[in-house]
Amino acid sequence: MGQRHWPTGHCRGRRVGPQTAGVTNRKLPAIAVLVITAALTAACGDDGDQRPGAAGASASTGVGHTGPAVPAAPPTTPGGTTAADPPGRAVPVGPSVTTERRPAGPPPVVLPARPAGAPGARQVVAAFRAAGLKAGNPRDRSADCGPDGLGLGCSEIVATDGVTVYVFPDETSAGDIAETWSGQSFRRGAVVLNYLEAKTPAADRARYEQVLATLR
Repeated sequence: MGQRHWPTGHCRGRRVGPQTAGVTNRKLPAIAVLVITAALTAACGDDGDQRPGAAGASASTGVGHTGPAVPAAPPTTPGGTTAADPPGRAVPVGPSVTTERRPAGPPPVVLPARPAGAPGARQVVAAFRAAGLKAGNPRDRSADCGPDGLGLGCSEIVATDGVTVYVFPDETSAGDIAETWSGQSFRRGAVVLNYLEAKTPAADRARYEQVLATLR
């Protein structure tokens, strides 16, 4: 009976065969040799799966991943900024609001002052009432002296139920107005009494004129 040659293999650089298992060709039947050879071959396969390359490949392979990784959005802070924004940079929350500027109105009219020593319109009205003359319901109408009113260029106007008192910045202006109201007025210095507006009775006019004359 001739000598049998049993299959051998290599496992990580080692030569394996029946001799590796501590047995010889003569002592093992053929069926045992086949079992040992199959076991050694399986051991070589398991040893190959434990190589560092195989472990790295398995770890790097994603399970169920079908596309590129999507980065998560940075969290938003209560101030309207994100963690990716640099410090000190505020992100506007809403649209900017523009303040509407209206054109400035015309400056207030500055009335000319009455001349020094001339009585004021209120002072004249107070003297009339003190004398028992009709001068109730006094109303300051000095705004009518300017261009938005009568434009007379006067300094003061006070109207009452009995007579209207005008005070001008000078006697020349007062004289011009008194001539315009000829027969319905009386001038004393820079003060002009108008009888037309209040419809002052003719019998009472002389008394108003006398009281005005005492104020100079």
